[in-house]
Amino acid sequence: MLGYVLWHWKRPEVAAAEYEARQRAFHAALGSAPPPGYGGSFSVALSGAGWAAAGTAAYEDWYLVRDFAALGTLNDAAVSGTRKGPHDQAAATAGGGAAGVFRLRLGDVLREPRCAHWFSKPAGTSYADFLGSLERPVAAAGGALWQRQMTLGPTAEFCLHAAERVPLAGVEPLVLALRPAWEPPGESGRHAGGGT
Repeated sequence: MLGYVLWHWKRPEVAAAEYEARQRAFHAALGSAPPPGYGGSFSVALSGAGWAAAGTAAYEDWYLVRDFAALGTLNDAAVSGTRKGPHDQAAATAGGGAAGVFRLRLGDVLREPRCAHWFSKPAGTSYADFLGSLERPVAAAGGALWQRQMTLGPTAEFCLHAAERVPLAGVEPLVLALRPAWEPPGESGRHAGGGT
């Protein structure tokens, strides 16, 4: 499974409630007419991420897809059909954005994560050893470990989503508190497995 991740923030003159309503309408339109290979989306609000609104209040959307082919299909579908109007309405109020592509490496997707740990693999450690060292803490936390793909994105290479802060040996993560930007219709508390 891949996650297309979009960080975005509102224009200063736009009220947060209006901005979130437009974003929610776009997510709903995408969910009601999903393209092939699309596994749903979720959005969290955060601050402290230097790559999003210079660390001020921003949003982080995760669009889940089966593979890179489905990512291309999502790219076209997001701005066509019944999704075009809600997409354009949401984009009109955005002050900026950044994006990346991530692959789920360990655990299951959390659609309402409360904590994100951003970190890089220590130099001199193989990927196999590094991922092996993370299996136990990720499983114990019921978390989801994502790895950036093809260096597409402004963040550290790894992101661990969890319900709370997770102790990680050998790395010093940037830990960000997350809050659901809104409740996804029919998905409150739902977790999706890696095969979605």
